[in-house]
Order: sequence, then C-alpha cells, then structure tokens
Amino acid sequence: MERPLVNFVYLSPHFPPNYHDFLRGLHEIGVRVLGIGETPHAELGSALQGWIHEYYRVESLLDYDQVYRAFAHFISQHGRIDRVDSNAEFWMETEARLRTDFNLVGYRSADMERMKRKSVMKQIYREAGVPVARGALASDRKAALALARNAGYPLVAKPDVGVGAAATYRLDDAEQLKQFLDQPHEVEYFLEEFLSGQLVTYDGLANAEAEPIFVASHLFNTGIMEVVNQRADLFYWSAREIAADLDELGRKVLKAFDVRKRFFHLEFFRTPNGLRALEANLRAPGALTTNMMCYANDIDIFRIWAELVCDQRTQVDYSRPYHVGYFARWDDREYQHSLEEIKQRFPQEFVLHRANEEIFRKATGDQAIVLRSGRMEPLEEARQFIFALK
Repeated sequence: MERPLVNFVYLSPHFPPNYHDFLRGLHEIGVRVLGIGETPHAELGSALQGWIHEYYRVESLLDYDQVYRAFAHFISQHGRIDRVDSNAEFWMETEARLRTDFNLVGYRSADMERMKRKSVMKQIYREAGVPVARGALASDRKAALALARNAGYPLVAKPDVGVGAAATYRLDDAEQLKQFLDQPHEVEYFLEEFLSGQLVTYDGLANAEAEPIFVASHLFNTGIMEVVNQRADLFYWSAREIAADLDELGRKVLKAFDVRKRFFHLEFFRTPNGLRALEANLRAPGALTTNMMCYANDIDIFRIWAELVCDQRTQVDYSRPYHVGYFARWDDREYQHSLEEIKQRFPQEFVLHRANEEIFRKATGDQAIVLRSGRMEPLEEARQFIFALK
C-alpha cells in the first residue's frame, strides 16, 4: 500500500541558503512541501520553486497572525498539516506556537522555557546527573554575588535566551560585575563561571525513543565568545571517534529534554575536571556544520532527516571516514595565501569555499573554507597555511 502523502509546512525556506537541501530531502521522498516566507516566489530560484508544492508569502514571519493565516490557507487547500519545522533557532517559538494551535506533534509552546532559557537548562542538566558550569540569573543579585564568591573570576554574562555568543561579555573582577549588575539590560542575563578547556559538541539526530541514530562531534580551537568579541581565528573539526564520556552525557541530555525525531546540537567544555554541559540546542547546528556531517560520512543528512521525521527511516549506516575542518577568515585581514593557493596546496582535501551571510559573520567569520581528510595532520597543516598573515 502506498504511503499517504505528508503535508509539511517549512518556515523561511529561502534562508539560510545552505538549508535549502532540507526541502530537497522532503521533496525527494514524496512529501508535499508547503513554504511560508518573506521572499517573493519569483526570487526563490528554480531549485526551491521545484521542491515547494505551494508557497505563501507573508510580509513578516515575525507577524504571527500572518503566519497563522498562511497555515490555515494550506489546511483549506491540502487538508491536515502533518509537520512544521524550519531547523533554525530563530523560528522555534513560532513553530511551537503553530504546533500548539493546530495540535501537531513535536515541541509546543509549553516546552519553550526549557529549550530556550539557559537558567532552566541548568536545572534539567542537574536533575539528569549531567555536570554543568555553575551559573545564576543576573536579576538575582544575591545569587550573582554568591556565584562570584564560589566560582571566582572571570565570569561570563550571556542572554538567558540567545544563541551564537551574541551580546556575551567577560567580567574579570568585582568592579566589572558590579557595573554590569547596576546597569539596565533589555533582556535577562545569565551569569556563568568561566571554564578553561576545549569546546566540544555532541551533534546528530534522535529517533522516536529519544536515542541517537546518528552522532557527530566537533572540537573547537577557541570559544565562540572569543570569535565574536575578539575576532579570533576560528578552526573547528569533526572527530572520527566519539569520546565515551561525551556519548554517555549526550544520551542523558537527549532523554532529559525528550528529543524525538529531530536534530540536536549539545555544547560542552572539556575541562581538567571532566566535561561540563553548556547549552542544549535542539535543532540543526548552525553555519556549515550540518553540511560537514555529509562530507565526513559521505551521506545525505538532509534526506536522512526528511525520512526520519516523516516516519520513513529508523536507523542510519555511517562510519566517519573523514575529519572535516572549518576555517573562518576575515575580509579585513591580509593573509599570505590566496584561495587559489589554498586549493593548489590542498587539492585532495579541499571541499568548498563560500562567503557567509552577513547576519552570521560575527560568529562564523566572513569567509568559510572547508577541507576534509582521513588524518588530522593535513588539517593542522592547512590551519597554519590558511591563517598565516602577511
């Protein structure tokens, strides 16, 4: 018997461009893709136009009434909607509200506190037995000062709801903390102890039982806060093996947050005292990390995701044959070696180059270069070559 067609509403299908492949994946498995976005249909491009069955343009995706009307229109034309997603942090609350209003599977509005607020995440981590960086809300002055006494300086101040180290600050002493607490802020801030160590991630796809069916891990040469605030060189790469302690804690987090049939991007710091959980991002990882999963495993993670969420897949075969490295460069720096010289020096390893979208550049660099190799040595050599300044 032929599987019934799934009506899948995808928010912001045009942006970011490297997420277009999610719509391709849905289209390839026979799903009816219904898009809601701000870009005129004529400007979507022929590929997206071919993958989207019907497109509804709104003036602003931030206007929920417009999005709601678009959703209701699709129901009137195509019947019950089965799924809604965007795979993007920015639209998670809109997705949840639509699922709530139209009784769809997946995270709903009541789930957003634990998915978005770092202060709530900390409590869930603790209850699950996952070690965390100590923290306190800046609005609770007594708790903030107690954190400083117990954890010492520096402290990190970050929006309680936020992503990508935006508006994140380092507080190096009591005077800086006092100034920060005394000044008004447009959003609520969360204070966290500064951890010395390496940023590592636990990324992948979870099945209907909140268990990982695909896992990747990425290691960073520096923290994203340093990239955003100091424009530090950014190099991160995929591991070919998943550390046992990371896998153990990652699985606990998936159960604690009840992550079912969706991407996850969990951030940890590996410190001299072991792993400490930072944030749980329950969506596809940003920048080109999702694409890097494809290059590291010679798989199509976009189609795999589509098959998973539409009940056409329950497992993934993969072997991690490659390390994949991401190198960020800044347009205002004079590098010794041009892009062509990089391609010539690393012809077997070179995968792609692209200019990042303006909105993401503070955290991802102006230009992205991606290389892959079965060994780390070529990527370490490339790191020196790519970042060398005149």
